[in-house]
Amino acid sequence: MQENKPLRVGVYLPSELAEKLHELMKELEIDNFSRIVQEALRLYISEHAWRTGGFATGVVVVLYDHEIGHVDEELTDIQHGFLDVISASIHIHLDERNCMLVIVVKGSVDSIKQFVGRLERVRGVKLVRPFLVSSLETTSK
Repeated sequence: MQENKPLRVGVYLPSELAEKLHELMKELEIDNFSRIVQEALRLYISEHAWRTGGFATGVVVVLYDHEIGHVDEELTDIQHGFLDVISASIHIHLDERNCMLVIVVKGSVDSIKQFVGRLERVRGVKLVRPFLVSSLETTSK
């Protein structure tokens, strides 16, 4: 495909999806369907391209029971091993037993995947959810 030359495509939408989209566009006062599709595709690419490698930015959310073993210490030790991708973290007390970590990451997808894998194996961790995006560019900035 030639660079900067638009590609015209047809898109099939089930009626219920088309109705919801039309309602949302009307509510948001958006009248350009092509712009909506372009934004949706950019968002899709950004949210999924990190899975193929390269660099990504985002957060990793960890929910855990702080009453189990040495879970706090183990999570801290793991974070210290991945300082190359961790920008910041915040610890949130949800209730008497449960805590949430929100860890801001930026860097190599391979390192972030290793980091997530280590977090998932900690006894007491209930959920690890990465919310990552990649640049639409092919290189890290």
